[in-house]
Amino acid sequence: MTDREENRITSVLQEDRAFPPSESFRSVAHIKSMEDYDSLWKYSVDQPEKFWSEQARDLLEWHQPFSKTLDWNLPHVKWFEDGTLNASVNCLDRHIKGGKKDDPAIIWEGEPGDTRTLTYGELLDEVCRCANVLKELNVKKGDRVTIYMPMIPELVITVLACARIGATHCVVFGGFSSDALADRNNDAQAKLIVTADGGFRKGSIVSLKENVDRCLPRSTSVEKVLVVKRVGTQPKMCPNRDYWWHELMAKASTQFEAVPLPAEHPLFILYTSGSTGKPKGILHTTGGYLLGATLSAKLVFDLKEGDIYWCTADVGWITGHSYVIYGPLSNGSTALIYEGAPNYPNQSRFWQMIERHRVSIFYTAPTAIRSFMKWGDEPIKGYDLSSLRLLGTVGEPINPEAWMWYHEKIGKKRCPIVDTWWQTETGSIMITPLPGATTTIPGTATRPFLGVNPDVVDREGRPVGTNEGGFLVIKQPWPSMLRGIYGDTDRFHSVYWKQLKNVYFTGDGARKDEHGNFWILGRIDDVLNVSGHRLSTMEIESALVSHPLVVEAAVVGQPHEIKGEGIYGFVCLRGDTKGTETIALQLKEHVAKQIGAIAKPDTFQFTDSLPKTRSGKIMRRLLRDIASGRKSFGDMTTLEDGHSLNRLREQSSVVG
Repeated sequence: MTDREENRITSVLQEDRAFPPSESFRSVAHIKSMEDYDSLWKYSVDQPEKFWSEQARDLLEWHQPFSKTLDWNLPHVKWFEDGTLNASVNCLDRHIKGGKKDDPAIIWEGEPGDTRTLTYGELLDEVCRCANVLKELNVKKGDRVTIYMPMIPELVITVLACARIGATHCVVFGGFSSDALADRNNDAQAKLIVTADGGFRKGSIVSLKENVDRCLPRSTSVEKVLVVKRVGTQPKMCPNRDYWWHELMAKASTQFEAVPLPAEHPLFILYTSGSTGKPKGILHTTGGYLLGATLSAKLVFDLKEGDIYWCTADVGWITGHSYVIYGPLSNGSTALIYEGAPNYPNQSRFWQMIERHRVSIFYTAPTAIRSFMKWGDEPIKGYDLSSLRLLGTVGEPINPEAWMWYHEKIGKKRCPIVDTWWQTETGSIMITPLPGATTTIPGTATRPFLGVNPDVVDREGRPVGTNEGGFLVIKQPWPSMLRGIYGDTDRFHSVYWKQLKNVYFTGDGARKDEHGNFWILGRIDDVLNVSGHRLSTMEIESALVSHPLVVEAAVVGQPHEIKGEGIYGFVCLRGDTKGTETIALQLKEHVAKQIGAIAKPDTFQFTDSLPKTRSGKIMRRLLRDIASGRKSFGDMTTLEDGHSLNRLREQSSVVG
């Protein structure tokens, strides 16, 4: 084996089902053909400054127009740096001036079934009141504000109020522990926490204010706490520190002039967890980030007047920032927001909501889709999903069988699916179909978004051949890219820019096919080295899930005295099927038939659930520990269900 072959990832998944957009969708789409896309994309990467300056002037409202588009000194970038604007104005004021004052901006549904609709005019009033409250609590331009709340309208209001003032918001997912909250407060040096007495999750109350109280002895920078009354409990309120939202908002004015901010002013810090060490505070600024979110939301979701758009992500994650709040509202769209779980009070909740609110665009995660598959067809029956015209997926590569289920059962074979690849660090969607132009293929995110110039390279930075696996990189700067890791320049350099020379290193593996489609192979950390072959875990998992008995699978490496690394498969079976040695043998042969004998798992462990983050990503680091018999260390604050990890440790494996 040559050095170059050792630097590659072996890609073995084959998929040839193709779905062109219907003529009815194509004819009214923003981008109507691949010829239009190809022409626009070439222009956008050949003349990026001209392209992005045109988009920025067309899509955003500027207080002071910019004269300089790009300042690129790798790895540091500035976009539109001498221009000033305000994200809150772009999401609210300009639409009201354009006649949308009485149009719904947010339709909200709580887990218990309570609902609320805020028009653009009403949302602006609430945002201005909140900005005045924040000012009363001594929050100023440049301060950091932690937002630790359930998915309620007050979360969106607080985010936009921070943007209106010029305070940098740090949203922390409401499922995080008090320790995780304290770590993030301390890193950001947050001045204020905005929280709620609690939130609803699967019929139970999550006591958010109690977690805040527990974190505060370790959060010395925090001066005040603002508390929304959501669940009606009576948390302890500390005088001169804790304030009720409803009391301060009742006295606040609906007038607050937005602060014009430099395009490079920090809009938010969002923390992502690593396997060890402290979480990374990904920093995004105002102008470039907002442009990326606005343009991608418009074109990827083909947003139109009258759409009811539903992204199921929590605002504690980047998807919620870009495609629950900033992207839809900057486009003047109507966003549906839901507080609770998809299976409460029953497994039909999402389909009931789509029918009730006449949702037209539905954007969710592959892990949710696989849960829907596991629940079967019964929860879908009887619900009218005819309002849907576009489906999307986000968060991880979607395996072809889940894609096909989504296409057939939810889209009824008529809705395009946009399988989107991007990251917290990229700020907005980077590789994606455009629904009126792209012929989609299950399992691929297809082609780069406008202005995005990716490649697949080996460890030396050399482009690999067609259908050869390698490292996914981005070769040119783009407006919504991260500006750094807050307070840690060295880590920013080493993680994203020193791995491969002169390019942004995504940390993902990929291959590019003969049509220019990108197939994401998962995190580089998840690549297996079996008998000298570097295999993508995602492809082996896709092969397993294509078996009719399997609903979800994860594979990791384990020490192997002959191969160096063996393949250990964790498998969730459909219904009440029990895992046996016979089924393990069937799955081995199925994988061999699908992608080759080299990819056959050595060992299986059958389980009813896999350890996942609260955003739905499988925590393969923990699975690797189980497969290798190690005790788990590192950051586990994002783990959704600790019991799933304990059950896996207690279960025995099956060697087929």
